[in-house]
Amino acid sequence: MKKTINELENIASQVRRDIVRMVHGCQSGHPGGSLGCADFVTALYFEAMNHSTDFNMNGIGEDLFFLSNGHISPVWYSVLARSGYFDPSELATFRKLNTRLQGHPTTHEHLPGVRIASGSLGQGLSVAIGAALAKKINKDTSLVYTLMGDGELQEGQNWEAIMFAPHNKVDNLISTVDYNGQQIDGPTEKVLSLESLQAKFEAFGWHVITSDGNDMDNIVKALHYAKSLTGKGKPILNLMATQMGSGVDFMMGSHKWHGVAPNDDQLAAALAQLNSTLTDY
Repeated sequence: MKKTINELENIASQVRRDIVRMVHGCQSGHPGGSLGCADFVTALYFEAMNHSTDFNMNGIGEDLFFLSNGHISPVWYSVLARSGYFDPSELATFRKLNTRLQGHPTTHEHLPGVRIASGSLGQGLSVAIGAALAKKINKDTSLVYTLMGDGELQEGQNWEAIMFAPHNKVDNLISTVDYNGQQIDGPTEKVLSLESLQAKFEAFGWHVITSDGNDMDNIVKALHYAKSLTGKGKPILNLMATQMGSGVDFMMGSHKWHGVAPNDDQLAAALAQLNSTLTDY
């Protein structure tokens, strides 16, 4: 059953609570980008994607998602758990010994929902294109989604993939860039300027849409619009503006929270800003 915007916002609030608690619990991880993408990943799994929690690696007949910027695993793990792939109580094991919830997603733990190891940046789009082509060969009309960080677009493999997809009419692919302007070493414009991503992708032959990734209504509409553009000969890029740390005021807009865990007082301050809409794990 589809969710209302209010219901999706409530789920995203709980996802944000999960994120800060997970990273605090092991004093390790990446809260900033995870918080910024909480609305998007919630909308993807609870509204846009056709997927099954009865997980199998092939994903035949269902939409697939590949997380390229694997360091924001907390948001993905939370959404997978909250949508039924595994029990939310397992979130308490994040980054701990013998956990299935590694800091960067891997496959050898056999965590439901995870189809590739990610975290080595710049590779997710290539994998997603391969999966999308496989679906075409198999006459599977389902879609492939992927999420990339803007900082990882400084890596060359992405641009080979960005050139390859339109040439091969990979029009069952919806790729999203988390365009928050921040990376581990500072603002992307200072580390290595990306200039106009929209102009670049369009020049390579993509259909580009823009969205506000921290406005649930906007991101839901953008995802549905992106779906309407599939099958028309071009891959689709959703250029999604977000605020790193969205939802926690002292984490917002700064690269300093890219990979830093909150202490006890900071956790309490963060949780005070986030409504508990589902049961905390």
